Amino acid sequence: MSEHYFTTSPTSAHERRIIHYTPRGGRELSFETDAGVFSKTRVDRGTDQLIRAIRIDPKESLLDLGCGYGVVGISIATLFPDCEIVMTDINERACELAKANARRNGVERITVLSGDGFDPVRGRMFSVIATNPPIRAGKAVLHRLTEEAYDHLESGGRFYAVVRTKQGAASLKRFIGQTYGNADEPEIGGGYRVIRAHRE
Repeated sequence: MSEHYFTTSPTSAHERRIIHYTPRGGRELSFETDAGVFSKTRVDRGTDQLIRAIRIDPKESLLDLGCGYGVVGISIATLFPDCEIVMTDINERACELAKANARRNGVERITVLSGDGFDPVRGRMFSVIATNPPIRAGKAVLHRLTEEAYDHLESGGRFYAVVRTKQGAASLKRFIGQTYGNADEPEIGGGYRVIRAHRE
């Protein structure tokens, strides 16, 4: 049976490799990846668009929800070094890679926590929550994460999600708009859409 990247403890044989990525206006970063994690051979277009879309002020906090091997959180940490970054993922292998990649790229002020959805950060509030959500997990999971993100955002906080246009972006945008009372698309292209909402 195939193993999804949102498996808690992947059993896939290791296939470690190093990939490189340069975020908008930033320095080149290197990431160790492995089998059993999302987009192990390169940083996918959706993740790149998500990073381009995020706007965050100094001293604000960001939750990288479903962080994988750490591209979003680590990229934002290099672009905005005064921000507090928390990264979470249900995939324990991904979390170990994210911790190692933070060290690899000399990034501090990052906390990596393993757990399902918002379980590792119950009671905490963030300025920004960003996710490249697990579409294959189904609509119910996406809606739960969207609603729980609202409950973990400070007043004025922003929620960002990137979705393939052909994999339900319009439907998710409608749901986000219903949940937050607003939704726009700051980045569109290459078959992906970044959906953004503000908590009033």
